[in-house]
Amino acid sequence: MMRLKGFGDFLKEDDGMGTVEVILIIVVLVGLVIIFKSRITEIVENLFDKITTQTDSV
Repeated sequence: MMRLKGFGDFLKEDDGMGTVEVILIIVVLVGLVIIFKSRITEIVENLFDKITTQTDSV
């Protein structure tokens, strides 16, 4: 019976919830990056093109 009480206490603990939440957020962010990879690449390339063009004119 003592084992079951310990297991119940283990299930009630929420110390690991922060880790699970962080992992879920990372998974969602990675998924969004995969979905919008081409658009993100296009935006970054345009940004660097503008930076290069504007620094050449200075």
